[in-house]
Amino acid sequence: MSVLKNKRSVSSMEFYHNAIMLRKEITLLLLRDFGIKDKVRSIKALYGVQGMEPEDEKKFREIIAKYEMTAKIIEEYPAWLIDKMRSSMMNIMHNMVMNITQANTIYPVCESEFYDRRNFQNHAIGNCEQLLQEMQYIISIIPVDAQKYMRYVDMIEKEIALLKGWRKSDNKILKKIKETEAKKAEGTFQNPKKQV
Repeated sequence: MSVLKNKRSVSSMEFYHNAIMLRKEITLLLLRDFGIKDKVRSIKALYGVQGMEPEDEKKFREIIAKYEMTAKIIEEYPAWLIDKMRSSMMNIMHNMVMNITQANTIYPVCESEFYDRRNFQNHAIGNCEQLLQEMQYIISIIPVDAQKYMRYVDMIEKEIALLKGWRKSDNKILKKIKETEAKKAEGTFQNPKKQV
């Protein structure tokens, strides 16, 4: 028997799964020029009607050239600006997932490892905050409907909360490390692996 969705507890790897989904969803948004277009921004998209006969494509190209439609597309949203913003967002998302992955590969057995892991977790949270700032900037520059961005903002805020929860749960590990180190200092520590 399955558990109702609202009764389920958060998965121990939910922070990772949400980050991957967030990265995918924002990438799809970037492919549509931050939601300005339904398709990837390209002059080729104008000619990309499937099944267009060569004669019709030639006429279509002539109309675009005659009315200078390509220039209007480029002037309305400069390609260099869109590319720069897209690149910035992609880099932040890449760094976020890499920081999460790096933190997750460390299972601390001493304080220095604990703080290494904590550092990567903090960087991942910082990457989420950077995403929020970039989205705010994009909304202020490009005339997009801010309401359409709310689902992404919600996903980012959820990721921040999940990462902070993961980071907080690691405090138990630090407590065990400190207890173990205290026992070693007292000379009362026995390694459970060496016991026969």
